[in-house]
Amino acid sequence: MALKLIIGNKNYSSWSFRPWIAMKVAGIAFEETVISLDAENFKAHVGSVSGTGKVPVLIDNDVQVWESLAILEYLAEKFPAAGLWPADAAARAHARVVANEMHAGFLPLRRLLPMNMWRPVIKRELTPEAAVNVARIEAIWNDCRARFGQKANKAGPFLFGRFGAADAMYAPVVARLHTYAVAIGAGARAYMDAMMALPAWREWHAAAVKEPWVLAADEVDWPTVLKA
Repeated sequence: MALKLIIGNKNYSSWSFRPWIAMKVAGIAFEETVISLDAENFKAHVGSVSGTGKVPVLIDNDVQVWESLAILEYLAEKFPAAGLWPADAAARAHARVVANEMHAGFLPLRRLLPMNMWRPVIKRELTPEAAVNVARIEAIWNDCRARFGQKANKAGPFLFGRFGAADAMYAPVVARLHTYAVAIGAGARAYMDAMMALPAWREWHAAAVKEPWVLAADEVDWPTVLKA
């Protein structure tokens, strides 16, 4: 039986985006179910397979995994050839560090700049707390790409050379920094450009902008809904 991934709105659900893009880039086949985060039957539908009653949820026969990072770890074990974590032990340890830092942190940025794929690129001023988050994220990206991304035999534009789980964890941040025209340096911009050039990214974006659901809480210009 094929893997199944239950996700929320592609326009807004940053947590859903993470395992989805990881599986797409890695070539891991799966069936997806999209359910709007404000659907009346959301809890009834998701609660039966997710301990938290939240998305995303990966279903592999009788195995049910929720939480984006846990899904990525499960996939890395099930599909070792996909290389979701670096083969080198030191690089792998650091990839897990920065992935967990993303999972647990950067709340000021995430609250100020919700993921919104269809919003035009329009600058939003950062709070001091969000600016600190951006500086830390940019430092992580530049450090990872300089230390691990340019290894001779695995060089690439992503954090550890080839696209992996750590990149998947930061994919929604790339979307946020782009959508709200956050000022960043050339290195971070090059990383963002590489992410947004992925066919998987373009596939997600194309579907996101066609969705019918509008969530006021994630529309920073509300009651106006801006669409590019």
